[in-house]
Amino acid sequence: MNQSINGFLVISLDFELLWGVFDKVNYKEKETYFKNTRRVIPEILGLFSEYEIHCTWATVGMLFNKNWEEWEDNIPKILPNYKNTNLSAYDYGKALNSPETEFFCFAKDLVQQIQKTPNQEIGTHTYSHYYCLEEGQTLASFKADLEKSIKLAKQLGIELKSLVFPRNQFNEEYLKACYELGIENVRSNPTDWYWKDTQNDSLANKIFRTGDAYLGSNNKSYKLTDLNVGQGKPLAQKASRLLRPYSANKFFNDLKLERIKSEMTTAAKNNEIYHLWWHPHNFGNNPDENLADLKEILNHYLVCNEKYGFQSVTMNDVGLLTR
Repeated sequence: MNQSINGFLVISLDFELLWGVFDKVNYKEKETYFKNTRRVIPEILGLFSEYEIHCTWATVGMLFNKNWEEWEDNIPKILPNYKNTNLSAYDYGKALNSPETEFFCFAKDLVQQIQKTPNQEIGTHTYSHYYCLEEGQTLASFKADLEKSIKLAKQLGIELKSLVFPRNQFNEEYLKACYELGIENVRSNPTDWYWKDTQNDSLANKIFRTGDAYLGSNNKSYKLTDLNVGQGKPLAQKASRLLRPYSANKFFNDLKLERIKSEMTTAAKNNEIYHLWWHPHNFGNNPDENLADLKEILNHYLVCNEKYGFQSVTMNDVGLLTR
C-alpha cells in the first residue's frame, strides 16, 4: 500500500432520479422536485469545476437509457423476484411507461455532462437500483443487473470501477461477483450501530442517524491504512457522513454545516479520509439554499487544502492509492 502524508476528501453521489424513490413517493407530486434536481446537477458540476473537486457519481444504470423504448430493449434476461413486489423497478417502469414520464427516469444527457466535467468518476448504483438484501433476489439476478450497467456504460466509453449499494444494503456475499465484473471499489456503511441494519430501518436507527448529524463525536474519518485490501474483492471504503438537505431552521442547519466542517478539519489535521455523500435529488427542495450550503463546505475544503494539504479524490483514486 502506498503511504501518503495527506488527508483526503471523498465525495460520492447516489444519482437515481425517480428510480431511487419510486416505492416511496407519488411521482405526480414530485414534478417540480425532479425538475429542480435536473437543474442543480449542472450547477453542482460547475461548483466542482470551480473548486477542483473530484467526485464519484454512483449512477443508476437505467438513467443511461434515452427513452422507454431503449429501456424495454435493455431489460436483463434474469430479474430479481422480490417478495415485496413494490420494489421492482421493472414492474414499476412497465406501469409508468409514457412519454411524459421520461424526464423522471432517463438522463443520458446529464450522464454525458458529468463525463465531460474534469475530475468526475462515473460509478454504478446498479442498473435497477437493485436491493441486495431483499428476500427473493439472487446472486444470478444481481450479476445480470450489474452486467447491464457495465454494458451501457461501455457504450459511452465509461469503465465502471466503483459501486454503491442502493439503500446501503451492503451484501458481503456479492463482493466477489462485483470484483469479477471489474468493480474495484465499493462504499461501505459507517460502523455506528444505527447503520448496521439498512434493510429493516427501525425508528431508533432513523432517530440516531438524524441526531448524529448535529451532535456527538467528530471522529468520522479514518486512515488510508485502515482500509481492508482483500484479495479477490473490491476495496470497501467506509462512508463518513450523509450531507442532509437544507433546513429552514437556521440553528440546526448551521449546526449541521459546522459539524461537517469540524470533521473535515479533523481529517485534514490527522491525514485521514473523510467520505461525504448524498443524493442529487436531496437538493430538489430549496435548491438554491442547498447549493449555498455546498459552497460553504467547499470553501472550507479550500481552507483545509491550503493549510493541511487536504486533497479531493474519487473512490477510484483512493483505490489506486492502496495498490
